[in-house]
Amino acid sequence: MGSLLSSSNSGNIDPMAQQFVRETIESDRVVIFSKSYCPYCTTAKKQFKKLNQDYLTIELDGRPDCQAIQNVLGEMTGAKTVPRVFIDGNFIGGGDDCKRLYENGQLEKMLA
Repeated sequence: MGSLLSSSNSGNIDPMAQQFVRETIESDRVVIFSKSYCPYCTTAKKQFKKLNQDYLTIELDGRPDCQAIQNVLGEMTGAKTVPRVFIDGNFIGGGDDCKRLYENGQLEKMLA
C-alpha cells in the first residue's frame, strides 16, 4: 500500500489515462475504480456505506478508455482487476481487502 502518485510512465501506458487516474485519485478522499456488474466492487462499496463514508466511483464498464485505465491501475497497484480502492491517494486493495479492513476496524481508523 502507499502513495502511488508518481509520474513514471511505461511504454504501454496511455499518458491521458495515467493523468486521468492520477487526477481522479487526488480529487476525492475515497475513490473506487469499479465495474457496475462486479460483485467484488459491490462488496467494497458496501463497507464504505456501512461507515456512512462518501466515495467517488469510476465505473469502468462502458468507458471507451476502460482498458487504458486498467493498464494504469495495473502498473500502479500490481493488478488490473477491479475494484481498485484508494483512500487519501493511497491504494488499500480490492473488495476482499476492504471487507477485511472493515471487519477488523482498520477501515474506520483510516477514515478518521
